[in-house]
Amino acid sequence: MLTKFMKWIASAALLGGLLLPAFQGRFAGGYRVVLLILIPAAATVVIFQAAALHEYRWVAAFGVVACLFNPVVPFGFSIASTLVVDTLALILFAGSLKVLKTPPRLSIVSITDRMPGSESL
Repeated sequence: MLTKFMKWIASAALLGGLLLPAFQGRFAGGYRVVLLILIPAAATVVIFQAAALHEYRWVAAFGVVACLFNPVVPFGFSIASTLVVDTLALILFAGSLKVLKTPPRLSIVSITDRMPGSESL
């Protein structure tokens, strides 16, 4: 559930990052800082999910996304390349919502219940 939530939040943030400069050009810099923190965090969560599912191509793809949105040493992209990188990251997060699904966990039968399914009087 956390993974799905993080994917949706990252997708919404990237979509906002693509649309925000068209409306508020000078305030987009502060939003970019938020993206540089949020996207690597979400990418790390997806990396762990993909590794648990043995989907190593997705691990590599989101490793690249986490490196491109690195908040410690940010890359200085031009406006055009920023749009391309944001769009590709948005496509990756949207694709991971569709493809990477963790199977539900099975419930465990209690070892203290002698007669499962019976009711006490």
